[in-house]
Formats: sequence, structure tokens, C-alpha cells
Amino acid sequence: MEFDKVTVCGGGILGSQIAWQAALCGFNVTIYDIDDEKIERCRGFHQHYAKLFKTDKPFLNLNYTTNLKDAVSNASVVIESITENMDSKKKFYEQLSNYVSDSTIIATNSSTITPNKLKSYVKKPERFLALHFANPVWEANIAEIMGHDTTDKNIFEKTVEFAQRIEMIPIKIYKEQKGYVLNAMLIPWLASAQHLYFTDVADYRDIDRAWIISTKSKIGPFGIMDIIGLRTIYNIILMDAKKTGKKELFERAEKVKKNFLDKGKLGLSTKEGFYKYPNPEYETFLDKHNV
Repeated sequence: MEFDKVTVCGGGILGSQIAWQAALCGFNVTIYDIDDEKIERCRGFHQHYAKLFKTDKPFLNLNYTTNLKDAVSNASVVIESITENMDSKKKFYEQLSNYVSDSTIIATNSSTITPNKLKSYVKKPERFLALHFANPVWEANIAEIMGHDTTDKNIFEKTVEFAQRIEMIPIKIYKEQKGYVLNAMLIPWLASAQHLYFTDVADYRDIDRAWIISTKSKIGPFGIMDIIGLRTIYNIILMDAKKTGKKELFERAEKVKKNFLDKGKLGLSTKEGFYKYPNPEYETFLDKHNV
């Protein structure tokens, strides 16, 4: 199968990276988002990536639009990377189904919603599956591929091929699993760190310091939350709160909203979350003199 046109729907942190990576690998890429402000934010991300990679070449392959019909016209692959909210995704797929071709592979980059929960809203659900990327895409270069119970096996293998062609290492998942492989391990770890901080057991710096020093990692849980984006973290916490009814989770979500989202501290994308960027404090935690 020729992947002549790739469309990424949602130009946020991960969506912009997926689009850049595909364009860097020579694919014709269209980024769709809902308004001009979000499109300009995506352009800003790409300008930053151009400095990081020291090349403007991907811009030759990148197109931007707020028109969904134009965005997905003749697309070989459509990758959805919109906000992690079930109602938003349902609305998006219902709109997408009005315009997308019967021959298009449709993939969700959702980190918490399995494809089985979305397939009824998708045109040609047998061509629908999950294609999940880690952040940052070019360093954590895995692509987790997970179908649902009626995903065409050939589509699964074609998606594996596509992942390889954009220089990702495909992680094949043969059974639906919330969180795939990576987040099935990562989310409980982040939740443990959140519990320690939001119940006043320890300061977030010391929680990260404990992890970084003990494991010799470059980054701890709160640095990772900044990279993921605190709006996504908020949505995940709120979704779990509604699912479980736990008071602690509702309180945690409210604290994230009040202390971060309402103040515009969304993480790396706004240059401030738990840490300030571009030189976050945790980069010094392996220095034994830094206490």
C-alpha cells in the first residue's frame, strides 16, 4: 500500500510531533485542527522542531487547515490526536465519517480510550485501530499498534508497515489493553506520584529527586507529566474520578485545574507546569551537590 497522504487531526503536543516526523520521512502531511489559533500553535511547535532538527525541509511536506473535509480528502492514513475526552472523540468520528474515504486507514492516538469503545462511531470500523505514540516521538520512537475485535488483520499489518516507514519501532498488541503496554505501566506510576504530592506526603521535587537519583533516570514523574501536558493529566484524573466515584480523585482533578490549568501552566507547551522551561530544575537532580 502506498501512503500518499497522511492526515493528522489535532496539532497539539503529540499531533504536531507525529506530523513533523511523517513529513521529515518524506510523506505529504496535512494537519487539521478546529480553529486558526490552534493551527498557529501547531506552526509554532513546528518552528521549534525546525530549530531542534536544524532543518526546514519538513515544511515542504506540511499543510495546515481548519476544514476537515479538505484535510481527509484522499488520505491514505488519518491519525486522530485530539483531546482525551470521550464526548469530543465521539463527535469527531461522527464528523469524520461524513468525509473520509472507504479505503482510508483510521487510527486513534488515544492514550486511555480503547478502539472498541470508539469503533461504532467510525466509518468502516474494520479499517480502524489504535496507533499510539510516546513523547517525544523521535526519542521514545515506539508506535503501539492495537486493533479491536473486528479490525482487519491486513489493516493491522499495513499500519505496522506505516510505523516502520516513519522510523518508529512497532509494538504489536494482540489483545485490547487499556493503556497499551507503555501506559499500562506508566499511568499507575504517575498516579502513585500524584497521590504522594496531592496528599501532602512530599514535595513534587523530592518525589522526582527520589526517582531520578535512585534509578539514574533523566526525568521523574512530574517532569513526565509536564511533557504529556497537564490538560491531558487533568482529563485522565477526571475520567477515573467519574468512573470510580472516588472523592480523592475529584479533589485531585480540582487541584490540577485550580493550580495549573486556570493559571495557564499546561506543562512544556506553555514553558511552565510543575517546572519552568527550557531548563527545568530536574536536570540538576543527579548532581549530588544539588539538594
